[in-house]
Amino acid sequence: MSILCLFQRLRVLYTKILASLQSIPQDAAYRRYTEQVISQRFDLVKSEPDVEKLEKKINSGQIEEVILQAENELSLSRKMLEWKPWEPLVEEAPANQWKWPI
Repeated sequence: MSILCLFQRLRVLYTKILASLQSIPQDAAYRRYTEQVISQRFDLVKSEPDVEKLEKKINSGQIEEVILQAENELSLSRKMLEWKPWEPLVEEAPANQWKWPI
């Protein structure tokens, strides 16, 4: 895959992730933190034409690995829309559910 295709792939993925996040409430932790990371990376992709420098700035492996991470994040963002973890629990959690160690 050419370098231009790699950059274009990342641009498309980051655009789709940010669009997907728009359907999640603004105060949801997943949206806040994911939007921050993806926006930072997207800005780097738009401003850094050198792949090696971009890899160093993103600091998450080779560009192909960054693309794989973006694909996984897009998949997760769509699943989060299904799961709606920001909504209240349907029923009360069992005693000691969140206690560790027991």
